[in-house]
Amino acid sequence: MKKCTLLSLIPLIILGISLLPLISFFHPGLPITHDGRDHVVRIANFYASLQEGILIPRWAGNLNWGYGHPILMFLYPFSSYTASVLHFIGFSFVDATKAVFVISYIASLLTMYVWMKEVWGTKVGFVGALLYGFAPYRFVDLYVRGAIGEHAAFVFPPLICYFLYKLAIREKSIRYHVSSVKHGIGLTVSFALFILSHNAISLMFLPVIGLYVLYLYVYESKLSLYFMLNTLYFILLGFGLSAFFWIPAFFEGKYTLRNIVTAGEAMTRFVPFSWFFYSPWNYGGTATLTKSIGYFQWIGLITSIIIILKSKNMRVRILLAASLMIFIFSLFIMTSASEFIWTRIKILQNFQFPWRFLSLTTFIAAVIGGIGIVELPSVLARFLSRYCSSYIIVCSLLIIASTIYMWHPKGYAADGDTSYAGIYAGTTDTGESSPIWSVRFMEHTPANPMEVIDGDAKIEAERRLSTIHEYRVRATKQTRLVENTLYFPGWKIYVDGISAGLQFQDSTYRGLMTFWIDEGDHYVVVKFTDTKRRRVATMISLASVLLIVLSGCVFIVCRKRK
Repeated sequence: MKKCTLLSLIPLIILGISLLPLISFFHPGLPITHDGRDHVVRIANFYASLQEGILIPRWAGNLNWGYGHPILMFLYPFSSYTASVLHFIGFSFVDATKAVFVISYIASLLTMYVWMKEVWGTKVGFVGALLYGFAPYRFVDLYVRGAIGEHAAFVFPPLICYFLYKLAIREKSIRYHVSSVKHGIGLTVSFALFILSHNAISLMFLPVIGLYVLYLYVYESKLSLYFMLNTLYFILLGFGLSAFFWIPAFFEGKYTLRNIVTAGEAMTRFVPFSWFFYSPWNYGGTATLTKSIGYFQWIGLITSIIIILKSKNMRVRILLAASLMIFIFSLFIMTSASEFIWTRIKILQNFQFPWRFLSLTTFIAAVIGGIGIVELPSVLARFLSRYCSSYIIVCSLLIIASTIYMWHPKGYAADGDTSYAGIYAGTTDTGESSPIWSVRFMEHTPANPMEVIDGDAKIEAERRLSTIHEYRVRATKQTRLVENTLYFPGWKIYVDGISAGLQFQDSTYRGLMTFWIDEGDHYVVVKFTDTKRRRVATMISLASVLLIVLSGCVFIVCRKRK
């Protein structure tokens, strides 16, 4: 009874442990990181669009000195939606951003525990969760880079694996159909949120998820055909649910400077192999920040090799061997030896930094290490198993203690919300999301939202939201005007309700919208609308929501009949 009670407290113990490295987030102000301030500014622009009734924000009207920017179309929206909800209930933008970091970190340890406990037991789940949460790269994302999207993405790979496993182990019965719907919906939502958390990281994990599905199909699934059909259906549904984001982000990237700005950058960011074993903790730039895997992660990997050689459980040996191969490949792809792969597979260059694969190594190392460290005593010597609990406690304490010096930022910024919510002198990126027909960065705030280029007119601004700008214009003769907003597909100009022939490639007003009006009084509306592709993507997501609701109804009906 006492043992059962203690085991039931493990999630609370993990919760308590996970709060230790987060204490710095309760300090007033925003931790000073590479991207922290930029994320707050993006979230403020995202929230402004939501306030205006735009459920899928795509345009940041205050960025780029007030000329606007399409970065929200390409920016993983899950963390922005979460922070917006927190801001709506009373958090400041800074505190909402900090809360997303805190919640994501805690949730990632809990989801890893839930999955590994389900498959390998409580002890493996506990150690695996600690290895997952207390890896150096996790604190690089938290306190050096401030990478909110990558950080939030850590929540979902274990959750996806958990639901896949639950789908695989059910036997054929009405209970199977009930359970498959429940866990299938969980898989769909987890997969969609993974994509919405960070598009590049989710793409990176896709092959690994595919290999895990293959492993479950061969070694775990009791109904292979049902499992594969269910998995395919619910994963496709996950793609559909997130289509409103990834379809425009993928296909409309050609209208940006992305491929120009990031071209060849990955080839300058390879990691020396020795850095995976040791590279000093620091708050420097992307070239110097630590790339260490973690001391106990390496110990876990070594123990897994012993398990592979000694264990009589063929399934465990195969899983560990396959995971070890993935781990080795993830290290290789981050080194200069893999340059030939990066030059041939162009989509890899969208990752920007090869060391982003540390997200994958952190996940794999936690899985391998959790199994290896816990199973080692029983494999090496049976009599050691009686001391297993003490051994695990000592290992857990050492895993936690090995990262204490990483649990804080280099400082804090004390800016208020007003500095994030107004006109921002930048794009919050390196210019890769700027329209291809514009300059990379604007350099000053426009004198007026709309100006006369040629002719004579009096312009009176009536209403200006993120995606709608309205004016009254009195022209004494035919006049050419410039709207000081960067053009991107979807922007339209209406003069007295009639679409005007806007231009955006005038070399003097590069990327800005220019148009002619006739003599007289006019009502001008400049509006950012959805393109056909965006509308189709949104319809796919809505259709996916409908299918999820129908699947939920099936679950309810089947459960009542059970």
